[in-house]
Formats: sequence, C-alpha cells, structure tokens
Amino acid sequence: MKNVLILGGTRFFGKKLVSLLLEEGHHVTIATRGNVQDSFGEKVNRIIVDRTQPQSLESAAGGQSWDLVYDNICYSPEDAAEACRIFKGHVQKYILTSTLSVYEYGSAKKREEDFDPITYPLAWDQDSSISYGEGKRLAEAVFFQKADFPVSAVRFPIVLGEDDYTKRLHFHVKNILNEMAIGVPNREAVLSFIHSDEAARFLAWLGGNDLAGPVNACSNGEISLNSLFNLIEKYTGKEALIQQITKDEQMSPFGVTESWYMDNSRAAEQGFVFDDLDKWLPALVQKLVKEESLT
Repeated sequence: MKNVLILGGTRFFGKKLVSLLLEEGHHVTIATRGNVQDSFGEKVNRIIVDRTQPQSLESAAGGQSWDLVYDNICYSPEDAAEACRIFKGHVQKYILTSTLSVYEYGSAKKREEDFDPITYPLAWDQDSSISYGEGKRLAEAVFFQKADFPVSAVRFPIVLGEDDYTKRLHFHVKNILNEMAIGVPNREAVLSFIHSDEAARFLAWLGGNDLAGPVNACSNGEISLNSLFNLIEKYTGKEALIQQITKDEQMSPFGVTESWYMDNSRAAEQGFVFDDLDKWLPALVQKLVKEESLT
C-alpha cells in the first residue's frame, strides 16, 4: 500500500484515477480547492489547497512523506518550482500530467525526444502571461532540472469521454446535429486522442512502474478531422457544415492548422497495453449523439 497524494482528483480522469488507486488498496489523499464535490466519502482524505498560493500547498501537504504524488493541475513554471521546493525530500516519485502541446505541429508522429525539457531554457518573464503549451514546457523543464526526486511527465493528447467537462467532442456532435457551422482551419489534420478511462489507467500503471522522464500516452492509431466529422455524420444523419473561418464561439477546439499526433511506443515497450482508437471512438460518438438528441 502506498501513501498517495493527488493534486486535482475530483473530476474527469483524475477522479477515475482515485477510484483505481483505491481499488488497488492505496491510501489516497485528494488536494482540492473544495469547489467540486466527490463521491468517495471516507475512503479518501481531503486537504483544501489553492494551488496558486504556495503557502496553501505547503501548509497542507508539505513536510509529510508521500510515496507518490500525481500533479494534474500544474500549468506554470512557478507552480513547478514551488512543488520542487515543497516536496524536496518528501516524495519517492512525482508524476506530472503534461500534454501533446509541448510539441510543435507537424506531419510526423511526435516522439519524446522531440521536446527535451532537460536542455530547455528556464528563463521566463514572470510578469507576462504564457500560453498553455509554453507553461507546460517550462513546468517540465523546472521539474527535470530542479527536482531532487524522480519525475515522470505524461504527455497526453486531447482526452475524451462522456465526462469531459470541457465538452470538446460534445461541441462537434451538437453543432452537426443542429446544422450549425464549425470552424476548422485544416480538416485533413491528423490528431491523437485518449479516453479518460485509459488516461486514468495509464497513470495508475505508471505509479507502479519505474519508467521516468517524459512519456507519451495516447490510444493506438490516429484520425483526421475529416474522418471524425464523417463518423459523427454517420450517427447523426446530418452533414457537417465545415468552414475555415467562423465566429469565435463556433471554432472547433480541435481546429489545428497541421497534424498533431504522438508515438506511444516507449510506454508500450514497457508493457502498457493501449486501447485502439477505432474501437472506442465510434461508440463514444454514438453515445453522445443519443444524449444530445434528447436535449
């Protein structure tokens, strides 16, 4: 049994990770702002933390010993630097949820070595805002260059599921059902995805594996946006109205200008069995179409 802290464990794949760890018999503590209720009852410990306030995290979790820390809510180098300080000497392994966004667009599958956080410059202007992708690049760089504990950075693509609170796939289903335009700069762009169940399963697996450093995690296979729209059209019986430019609120959250997908062979070679995208995506689309048709 491990003593596990999860920063961000009350929704989406973080919540599913908690369930898996409890099933494995681990002692789980959820660090949360308290804004989202969970259903775990007395099965977990909870500490109220505002991640943007370092003293909040330090007073709640600092000084305690953790076998494993999962960090699903680190978006900046400042957050990473504070975590390195707070957990110094107090954690056996740290798993950072990172992202495909650390990579640039391109036609080739992205491998871990395509972004090296060990050599990435740490200089940043703390008075200016940075993009999501740059925030994650810098967060990885801080952890791998400054932490005194083992770190794994899981680079997920877009995570899908019925429980996706951002409702990115729901957006496409709803717009196609209602014959509304969708803005897509490049409908031939190819993307990787992962299901929220699979993402949680991967994180749980990694917690018991010695694999460290950056690691890609995505379903086997990829899909073009055009093929995704064809799939939604199949189950809605409606034709997608795709435009290169629309109103901002109608632009696709998948609207990339070039292909953006990953190679997952490093984790697969270590024994993790990824799901096949073409096995679960059609079923998810069909389910969302049924749900949206009833609203």
